[in-house]
Amino acid sequence: MTIDAEPLLRVRDLRVSFQLDEGTVRAVDGVSFDVFPRQVVGIVGESGCGKSVTMRAVLQLIDPPGRITGGEITYRQNGRPIDLARVSPRSRQMRDLRGAEVALIPQEPMAAFSPVHTVGAQIIEAIMLHERLGRGEARARTVELFRDVGISMAEQRVDAYSWQLSGGLRQRAMIAMALSCRPRLLIADEPTTAIDVTTQAQILALLRELQQKYDTAIIFITHDLGVIAQMANYVVVMYLGRVMEEGPVDEIFHAPKHPYTRALLRSIPSLQTETRAALPVIAGTLPHPFNRPPGCPFHPRCEDIRRGYCDVAVPALHALGPRRAVSCFLHSDAAEPA
Repeated sequence: MTIDAEPLLRVRDLRVSFQLDEGTVRAVDGVSFDVFPRQVVGIVGESGCGKSVTMRAVLQLIDPPGRITGGEITYRQNGRPIDLARVSPRSRQMRDLRGAEVALIPQEPMAAFSPVHTVGAQIIEAIMLHERLGRGEARARTVELFRDVGISMAEQRVDAYSWQLSGGLRQRAMIAMALSCRPRLLIADEPTTAIDVTTQAQILALLRELQQKYDTAIIFITHDLGVIAQMANYVVVMYLGRVMEEGPVDEIFHAPKHPYTRALLRSIPSLQTETRAALPVIAGTLPHPFNRPPGCPFHPRCEDIRRGYCDVAVPALHALGPRRAVSCFLHSDAAEPA
């Protein structure tokens, strides 16, 4: 795949905090990555590592008491860079961008669709809002989208309510809604979590097909490394609100550098795994957000810890080559902790 010289989305040192009565939760703590046109970037990590909050920050959908406290989110619109972190969430500019330029497939389509309006009516409204089309044209496009995403009897199911559709059909309808205005960037937030394995395979194949058809860049959020291997060109591994490692998917899977990435890959069953054999697990648990460890956030669970380094200072994201980086003192040239 040819990578354009300029990224479509550039995130630099993004920080998102939630001010609660118990204290401040740093949900995203200095995340940086790029997304290029027509590229699929996988964001992977355990539950609670900040994947979804990072993507909601891109769309300025952080609910109070959360807010963006630092960093840049540069989106290139018609060749002109816009720092979305500086755009008001309620501004006309942001409302025009959501759905039309950057679209979201949320985790649970049953909660995303209104139960008192038909699925088709909600998609038609989105098309009419962004495309300025008449209702008849918008309905025709919705029926066409339903066919594209593999929904049979599209003309009838346009008038169905979300609760009348199966889980797989709801997910396909949500994909149709996300693609209704042909966005340049699609954020898929664990789109296959609540569906069975057979339907999951169909949804992944559908997303790959539609991504090629519409030349859309995709950010694919998941904790399933098997899905990442199928879908992504580039992988960002997150832990406790920070980027641990990033690089092309083949290099991440065949030559992981960070101990956390290696531990995640060891926990995946393979064809060589013996029957009933216990899978390796990562020792310990994700730290409580109000009790973050000093130094590298992964060091309490790390098998390769360097005392005096990992438990003292936070390692910077160290470049290992073009579009390849790791946040670990094992691969840093620094003689002393930063």
